[in-house]
Amino acid sequence: MKIGILALQGAFIEHAKMLTELDAEVVEVRLPEHLDGLDGLIIPGGESTVIGKLATTYGLIDPLRNFAQAKPTWGTCAGMIFLAKDIGDDRQPILGLMDISVNRNAFGRQIDSFEADLDISVLSGDPFHAVFIRAPIATAAGKDVDILANLDE
Repeated sequence: MKIGILALQGAFIEHAKMLTELDAEVVEVRLPEHLDGLDGLIIPGGESTVIGKLATTYGLIDPLRNFAQAKPTWGTCAGMIFLAKDIGDDRQPILGLMDISVNRNAFGRQIDSFEADLDISVLSGDPFHAVFIRAPIATAAGKDVDILANLDE
């Protein structure tokens, strides 16, 4: 399996290491042609405004939209923000593909970061230990969006 990781900014190295451990072929995506031949794409956490600006600069917005409409695409943290339809800020470039509304940095400042165990519906076994660092909150989800976990705090 050949998986791309949007490698403009953020936690792309960590994703690449994990995928390599799973024997996936990893491609760091920085230009539109890097999307060719991929089976899926991960848009990592980082700074969503920077990711949006760099994706615009490198001509990636439309190629990413086209790719994500045809192939599995997953966004973590800033990647979720970049995929969302509504982030409450029309100035920030986003893909607008996932029918969710997101509140950026909803948990506050860096000092307000925390960890929590989450039960994730598609994973069996022990709860997933999640880290929330200036994390976004999905405040609304469309009827066709599957919510995999909730934070009960």
